[in-house]
Amino acid sequence: MGTHPTLVQIQPFSVGQRQEGETARPSLAPAPAPANGRTFYLETFGCQMNVHDSEKVAGVLIARGYRPVENYEDADLVLYNTCSIREKAAQKVFSRLGAFRRSGRRPLIGVLGCVAQQEGERFFERAPQVSLVCGSASYAKLPELLDRLEAGERRVTGLSLDTDECFETEITRRDNPFRAYLTIIEGCDKDCAYCVVPMTRGGERSRPSPKVIEECRRLVDAGYTEIQFLGQNVNSYRDPSPARWSFAELLARTAEIPGLKRLRFTTSHPRDFSPDIVQAIESHPVLCDHVHLPVQSGSTRVLERMRRGYSREEYLERIGCIRRSKRAMSISTDMIVGFCGETEEDFEETLSLLDEVQYDQVFSFKYSPRPKTAAGAWADSVPEEEKGRRLAILQERQREIQLRRNQAAVGLEFEVLVEGYQPRLGQAVGRTTSNRLVNFPGEPGWVGQYMTVRVTAAGPNSLVGVRVSGG
Repeated sequence: MGTHPTLVQIQPFSVGQRQEGETARPSLAPAPAPANGRTFYLETFGCQMNVHDSEKVAGVLIARGYRPVENYEDADLVLYNTCSIREKAAQKVFSRLGAFRRSGRRPLIGVLGCVAQQEGERFFERAPQVSLVCGSASYAKLPELLDRLEAGERRVTGLSLDTDECFETEITRRDNPFRAYLTIIEGCDKDCAYCVVPMTRGGERSRPSPKVIEECRRLVDAGYTEIQFLGQNVNSYRDPSPARWSFAELLARTAEIPGLKRLRFTTSHPRDFSPDIVQAIESHPVLCDHVHLPVQSGSTRVLERMRRGYSREEYLERIGCIRRSKRAMSISTDMIVGFCGETEEDFEETLSLLDEVQYDQVFSFKYSPRPKTAAGAWADSVPEEEKGRRLAILQERQREIQLRRNQAAVGLEFEVLVEGYQPRLGQAVGRTTSNRLVNFPGEPGWVGQYMTVRVTAAGPNSLVGVRVSGG
């Protein structure tokens, strides 16, 4: 795989739970089936794609008459949508399952996502209380699997990777009232040595451009003002329709939909990142001025061992293309330290890449071997203590860079989409088009609104500002 999806902090995602100030949106599909008295709890770990997959899974359940609850103890059906990018993420679900063994409760339990695909039927041995094991490539068959569970089958699996289908549902339970995720490509055809995703999500399958545009129009008509395209390698998109649009053309056509204010995309792979993507962002203000371009290492030698398919110099050519744009863009990335065979010199090259590119944000991790990957069979040669030391050095260097870059924004004004409200501080929390977080004095009712904010102070991770009168 070219890159893993950008990881968000692992945290519960309970369908039905809303942030303060959020309001419900009109349904984007026919009304769900009448309530059948059954309840479900769904918790998500990992990336934006997992979060969106859970929204679609919830839509399937609601269409069958299930009702979401916020506590697993109140649920007839408990589902965990899992991530296996990191060992810690993979172990989280087993910790959750242990609570049922101790409590003696016996709801139907299902495990979805990458850990489910990775473990397969062995999951039943490790956790006998589980009734459903389903990988993301089989989500399209979820209604059929649920039929079998509801008919009384004890153990049901959906583990086939032989599919060219994308997971689409008539009803998607969207828990953000103003931003909508939309998967345009699933799976991965890359062969990165460290990454398990090709084995857990299958090969690349792109959605036809007419379906993407149609769904975007429906979302805008329903009141969503920001859409984020998702994919393991979103810029590897290959339109299967007769239109044969490139990824850049899909971005440009979507940006022209009346009423859409912001369009984002993640995650891009450097091998497939082309100048026409930069040109599309430059030409369409609706396209956000932010590119997430994972590099993983600053050393060409390590990149070759990782099977990334590009050198440091080739990666920097992509960065140069972005920096030369007439429209200033923020750049973020992913980095792994301590990969098999990484030397101190290799690590120094990664630090020098930070200095050269001057990223606005870096998601950094210690390498952890994953099963079924090429690197999983290699010697994990960098001790954990040394991985921790390198990670701390990298994060401190990036912290200094982010602080300088954020301080340069003091005095500037930005359009901010208010995403939340912190009652204790009396602050609104919003995001700029360049993906910077801004905190400023506000009100709960501002959530979902666009406001002009002047930056008055900056830290390494966020900006502080005041609303501009009338903005």
